[in-house]
Amino acid sequence: MRFSLHPAAALLCLMLVASCSTTPPILIPDSRDSAPARQLDPDSIADAVPRIEPQSRYGNPDSYEVFGKRYHVMQESSGYRERGIASWYGTKFHGRYTSSREPYDMYAMTAAHTSLPLPTYVRVNNLQNGRSIVVRVNDRGPFHNNRIIDLSYAAATKLGILGTGTGLVEVVAIDPRHKPVVNRPVLAKNQSSPPVGATPDMFIQVGAFSSRDNANRLRKQLQHKLERPVRIHESQNQGQEFFRVQVGPLADIEQSDAVTRKLAQLGMDEMHIVIE
Repeated sequence: MRFSLHPAAALLCLMLVASCSTTPPILIPDSRDSAPARQLDPDSIADAVPRIEPQSRYGNPDSYEVFGKRYHVMQESSGYRERGIASWYGTKFHGRYTSSREPYDMYAMTAAHTSLPLPTYVRVNNLQNGRSIVVRVNDRGPFHNNRIIDLSYAAATKLGILGTGTGLVEVVAIDPRHKPVVNRPVLAKNQSSPPVGATPDMFIQVGAFSSRDNANRLRKQLQHKLERPVRIHESQNQGQEFFRVQVGPLADIEQSDAVTRKLAQLGMDEMHIVIE
């Protein structure tokens, strides 16, 4: 199990001053977190059932800061879809308050996300084994550079990432006003679905430029310092051409974490995983 810097977000300032802030103070897990002795049968775990709910009174500030980085909370989840790395959290925070001030239940189908409104229902697709789950996001985290969602123990069990601690996933927001459908991973044009058990290509994006020269300058600097392949990926957004500098492909999540640490040492602070 890989322990990301994530809150099982007990609202610490609530213990000090009841009305001190609308920003959710964070408790960060450490290596004492673990799986419970009670094991679950993944086939017997039911998905969360999306339903219309008001936004939580807590855990939805416009923005908040953790470890010197500011996170901005989305006004709504409609259209959200992102690929990246999932992790999970367990016994250390079982029963403690989440950022929405609901007790964390590691046996419930819940999750933590840095910016989605609380609560939001999402479908999480495992890009490596083909499994798919629905969870209710009611917490903040994970605060690790290369993680996009932290799953409960039950959710990680059902998705099949319990043993490895992490997994490559696609997260898709669900509109509870509509009948839920299974959202299969969206593939690039002319891209075939990867076979079950395969690892999709993974890159770390470190910058996007409107100038090819600027992108190429960064690519050369990184390729020399990292001694790894660095590519420039061309794309368009609303008619504007962008040149995205991406390190990879990377062999696995462990390698991506090592490269991320090296990039951080080089002063790169705006990074995210790209999965193809």
